[in-house]
Amino acid sequence: MKINNSLLNFVNGMLVTLPSSKTLTLSWNFGSMLGMVLVFQIVTGTFLAFYYTPDSLMAFSTVQYIMYEVNFGWIFRIFHFNGASLFFIFLYLHIFKGLFFMSYRLKKVWMSGLTIYLLVMMEAFMGYVLVWAQMSFWAAVVITSLLSVIPIWGPTIVTWIWSGFGVTGATLKFFFVLHFLLPWAILFIVLGHLIFLHSTGSTSSLYCHGDYDKVCFSPEYIGKDAYNIVVWLVFIVLSLIYPFNLGDAEMFIEADPMMSPVHIVPEWYFLFAYAILRAIPNKVLGVIALLMSIVTFYFFALVNNYTSCLTKLNKFLVFLFIISSVILSWLGQCMVEDPFTVLSPLFSVIYFGLAYLLLGIFMTSKLLFK
Repeated sequence: MKINNSLLNFVNGMLVTLPSSKTLTLSWNFGSMLGMVLVFQIVTGTFLAFYYTPDSLMAFSTVQYIMYEVNFGWIFRIFHFNGASLFFIFLYLHIFKGLFFMSYRLKKVWMSGLTIYLLVMMEAFMGYVLVWAQMSFWAAVVITSLLSVIPIWGPTIVTWIWSGFGVTGATLKFFFVLHFLLPWAILFIVLGHLIFLHSTGSTSSLYCHGDYDKVCFSPEYIGKDAYNIVVWLVFIVLSLIYPFNLGDAEMFIEADPMMSPVHIVPEWYFLFAYAILRAIPNKVLGVIALLMSIVTFYFFALVNNYTSCLTKLNKFLVFLFIISSVILSWLGQCMVEDPFTVLSPLFSVIYFGLAYLLLGIFMTSKLLFK
C-alpha cells in the first residue's frame, strides 16, 4: 500500500500538482512531444524486432519480408523510420528553444538533456545500420573508423566493435543488441531530466524560473499538450503519402562490401556534423571538431548569469546560429567540390564562433553591466 501511495504521489507531483509558470507558450510542448515520440519509437521498434534477423546474409531480406509479408509490417516500419526524423525535428526545436530562453542556466537539466541528445544520435546511427543497405553499411564503415583516432587504444576499439577486421554480421548483431537496449537507458535518463526540471522549474517567456507566478500543471498544461494531437495527425498523413522522401535511394540496394556508393551521405539530422567533419582535411582534427560541435554546449552549464539576460542580443545570435546550422546541413549533402569545399570550413568557423560568442557574452555580461 505504501508503494502504491508513493507511486501515486510521484505521478501526481509530476503531472497534476506540479507548480508551473503561467507564461509557458506552445514552444514548451516540444519536450512533451519528445516524450511521446520516444514511447512511440520503443513500441514500433519492439514489434519490428519480432521479425528482424540480425544476420548479414538475411538482414536486408528480413526488412523486405517485414514490408511485404508481415501483416501491417509496412506501417510499423514506415512509422518507425519516419518517427526517427520526427524525433530529431522536435529535439532540435527543443534545443533551440533552450538557447532562446537560456535554459542552460538550469545546469542539471541542460547537461542531462545534452547526454540524451548524444545517446539518441548513437541510437539513430545504429538503427540506420540495421537495414544493411549500401548507404547504411558504408556509413557504419566510415563512422566506426573514426574511433581509430583515439590514442593507443583506437585501433583496438574499432576491431572490438567490428568483431574482426571489417564490418560484418557480427558487427550487425552488436549494433542490434545495443539498438534494442539503449532506449531503456535513454528512458531512464529522461526520467532524471524531468526530475531535475521539476525541482528547479522551467524557464519561461519571462526568462525566469523562480516562484513568481505558478499554476498547477493540470488541467492548464495537460490541455495545452493536447495540441500535440495535431502534429501526430500531420505526421501520420505525411508518412503514408511520402514514406521514403527523407531517405536515400541507396537504402533500397543491399549492402555490397566490395563497392562503395559514389557519394556517402548520412541521414539529414547528422548532416551539419558531417559537414564539419569533412571541412577539416586532418582526420584527428576533423573528429575533434565533430565531437566539439555538440560537446561545446556542455560548457554553457558554466553560465551563472541569472540577471543580465540581454534578450534581444541573445535572440539575434541564436537566429544566426540556426541559419549557420541549416546551411551546414545543406553543405553536408553536397558533393566534395568547389565551391562547397570552401563554404564548409567557412560556415564551420561561423558555427563555432557564434556558439562561443553566446557563451562568452552571457558569462561576462553580469560583470559588464553590474
